[in-house]
Amino acid sequence: MSATTKEKKASPREAWGSLRKLPSGRWQARYPGPDGETHTARTEDDKALTFQTKTDARTWLSSVHTKIALGTWEIPEVQATRRRAEAEAEAARTIGFTEYADRWIEMIRTQPNRSGKMRSEGTIRSYKGKVNGYLIPEFDDTPIRDIDKERIRLMTDKLDKIPSPLNPKSKFNGVTRPVLIVLMMILRQAARDGIIAKEPDVPMPRQKPVRHDADHDPGEDVATPAQVEALYDAMPKRWAIAVLLAAWCQLRRGECLGLQRRDIEWRPDGSAILHVRRQLNANTGDFTDPKSEAGKRSLSVPRIMRDRLWEHLRDYVAKEAKAPVIAASVQGSVPLSNTRWWNVWSEAKDAVDVIDSGFRFHDLRHTGLTIFAQEGATLAELMRRGGHSDMRVVLRYQHATMARDRELADRMSDRVEAHLRKKENGEAASSPDGDGHL
Repeated sequence: MSATTKEKKASPREAWGSLRKLPSGRWQARYPGPDGETHTARTEDDKALTFQTKTDARTWLSSVHTKIALGTWEIPEVQATRRRAEAEAEAARTIGFTEYADRWIEMIRTQPNRSGKMRSEGTIRSYKGKVNGYLIPEFDDTPIRDIDKERIRLMTDKLDKIPSPLNPKSKFNGVTRPVLIVLMMILRQAARDGIIAKEPDVPMPRQKPVRHDADHDPGEDVATPAQVEALYDAMPKRWAIAVLLAAWCQLRRGECLGLQRRDIEWRPDGSAILHVRRQLNANTGDFTDPKSEAGKRSLSVPRIMRDRLWEHLRDYVAKEAKAPVIAASVQGSVPLSNTRWWNVWSEAKDAVDVIDSGFRFHDLRHTGLTIFAQEGATLAELMRRGGHSDMRVVLRYQHATMARDRELADRMSDRVEAHLRKKENGEAASSPDGDGHL
């Protein structure tokens, strides 16, 4: 064999790295990395890389050598991980509102809130209603990062123009603020997830009255005992007890509909204790716990309604311990639904001429707590009676105690004035204890 033939068959070594022809006919490239390891050619997403020709393999090898010389080379696995993270981050930054809002709903459904408690089904349904009813129609697939202060302002203007379903004459609809709150919750989470740098700085509109005009007197939300009686008489007899439970036991609507026979405890002396243990949830239609732990409470049934409560249990409630007190049918096993109750209540309220059209069933509870406050109940006693967990809510009844305070102050003034008049007329001033002192 000649020297020339030997030269043709010899496989010259590469100046750096090595090339190998695979059984498939393609070429593989290998090279020593700065980390002291020998690496085989791989793609940017860390998959095996081979070449159709030796020249292609040699060109690739040269490019890697250049990267090492420039200090830009990365271990293939590390490079692939970084690129995947960058791609995911870019995809997240361009995620549309609808997709992210669906993720957010799932997150709040499956993860506890900041206090460590799971959100109720009613709360999740309320949030989802605002997302599907208002936010998705507005933003659709708009990237989260494009929802800025100006876009939110345009949405707010549209929401403000929606007529109030409760009071068409009201300047406010009770929709804008709750929808904005849910939107800002979503954007705040997007900021935590790194999708946006920070949530937009959007001023939140104040909560404003919807049912009444600005000159509405809150005192009109408090019924007189005579009006409570008129409402009781206007209701179908098998459901009328709910009016008294709301007014004189200060129960919420769901608490009334969630009552069962076993929740009423009769004492040997004729008194009765009512135990609030559950509510009929308007959102789910199921029995759930009251609004808060404070909602679970035991109340003394006022003397004014004991006889009628006993008669109601005798005539309209089944004998089973779990029989609903407000049943859909006489002595039935199914509680009256929130929807049907609303229709029954509306008809009864409209039949009472002395009741304002904006008066709600919940205002009966307000009525009872107001009278309770007028009788000198402390804030703690009001919170317990009403099942409140937030003292700020109970402070609304201060107007009742202030009214009582004014009444006592006026009576004091009458007595002082009468004393002074007697003194001016030369009469002997006297007092209830007979010693001449006020």
